[in-house]
Amino acid sequence: MKFKILFVVLLTAGAVYYIYPPKEKINLGLDLQGGIHMVLQVEMKDAMKAELDNSKSNLERILKDEKVDVKQVKANPEQLKIMVTGVSEDKVEKTEKIFDDYMSRFNVSDDGAGDYTLSFKGAEVKEIRKQAMRQALITIHNRVDAYGVSEPIIQRQGLESNRIVVELPGLDDPTRVKKSLSEPGWLEWRLLAAPNSFKSKEDILAANNGKIPDGTAIFPSEPSANGGIVWYLVKDRVELNGNDIKTARRSSDQFGSPTVAFTLNQAGVSKFSRVTTEHRGERLAIILDKKVVSAPSINEPINTPNAQITGHFTIDESEDLAIKLRSGALPAKMTFLEERTVGPSLGRDSIRKGVRSTMMGLIIVMGFMLFYYKAAGINADLALILNMLYLLGGMAYFHATLTLPGIAGFILTIGMAVDANVLIFERIKEELRNGKTPKSAIDAGFAKAMSAVLDGNITTLIAALFLFQYGTGPVKGFAVTLSLGIVASLFTAIYVSRWFFDLRLAVSLNIKKLSI
Repeated sequence: MKFKILFVVLLTAGAVYYIYPPKEKINLGLDLQGGIHMVLQVEMKDAMKAELDNSKSNLERILKDEKVDVKQVKANPEQLKIMVTGVSEDKVEKTEKIFDDYMSRFNVSDDGAGDYTLSFKGAEVKEIRKQAMRQALITIHNRVDAYGVSEPIIQRQGLESNRIVVELPGLDDPTRVKKSLSEPGWLEWRLLAAPNSFKSKEDILAANNGKIPDGTAIFPSEPSANGGIVWYLVKDRVELNGNDIKTARRSSDQFGSPTVAFTLNQAGVSKFSRVTTEHRGERLAIILDKKVVSAPSINEPINTPNAQITGHFTIDESEDLAIKLRSGALPAKMTFLEERTVGPSLGRDSIRKGVRSTMMGLIIVMGFMLFYYKAAGINADLALILNMLYLLGGMAYFHATLTLPGIAGFILTIGMAVDANVLIFERIKEELRNGKTPKSAIDAGFAKAMSAVLDGNITTLIAALFLFQYGTGPVKGFAVTLSLGIVASLFTAIYVSRWFFDLRLAVSLNIKKLSI
């Protein structure tokens, strides 16, 4: 008996400790404190194209390192193929060995006359899509976390879709975060194909007989302070990218203007050293999200890991860029399919109505239990109050988020909690009618009602766990509250309620009649 008393007291004290103060300990969901709800779609075509371009660049580098001269290595993003043309007859065997050793993700077809076509294998396409979704989820998590959003929800919508649900409760500046999530954060270093910038794309075409030279691309610059832009002709080959960066942070130059300082990893240092050594005197464009931030000249080999990106940044823009570089690039463009904003006043109104509904339900149920089961109803009501306390304590302990459907889960828990008591009390009444003593009736009532109580609650718990696993947003909030409520109900109905009966019997050893 003493052990039971100590256990219940400690558990109750622990619940109070984790709950108080509730404004700090109970996390409120989007629908209760306001915020933004978004559904984003990962554009898989972009992810496939990026992977294809990366494979093409790697193949070009390997062919150059192995001294295999070819006429052209060209990517076809529409058909997800790489075309290699003009392999000399004496290099065919070596080229095919390179394909076997380094391009195992591709099916290789020999088109004759030294031409080859490489296309992604079916399994690789599935793997790229899978990795793109995984990277998108991780990157969005990292970017949102950097803004200090409390208890965000970021998860895939469905098992096989390319959509991501993002819920950011209590967000003060949704525009800035939306901008951060919509920009891929692609950072690339490419050599300029023409030494100078151009005033327009037409000027570039005019300087090249009306067409873009093979192996090159046209990119605009970031807008200058007066809003003007220039255009650059750059080579297709990516010398370095954001994956070569170890860390990045907001900094400033000698004039106090915002910049982004970054540190390259070991592979990045090696690549940067090779590029600046082999292409001394040329210009290297720094491209962020398809815009040239700057294009400095390479004056000497650079072997250090530390560098910085300068441009026409505000403090917020430089901080956002550093966040994107630290969190990694998104694998593809993100399209906003849905966006809803919930104001904090609507959330407060929902809390007020939810609390009122819960209290009304609690009072009605407690009143019924007192009316129908007399003194035993006090037992059930005390267990019900402890049930609510343990439920809130469990939510605070596990850092669960309370949503509007979660409040509905609270109300449902009230009914389920007394349902167990009803089953047990009716069994006890039946045993008393059969002539058993109060102690024997209590023992038999709990024993015979146990299977029904467990069956009903465990089957509901299984359903709640499925809702938690496959549900999103509010559905998940309901599942969390319901699951914790079921566990708390089982404990209070089976353990705490029985303890109250034992306490009553211990106080009156020769009790002849139960008020039930």
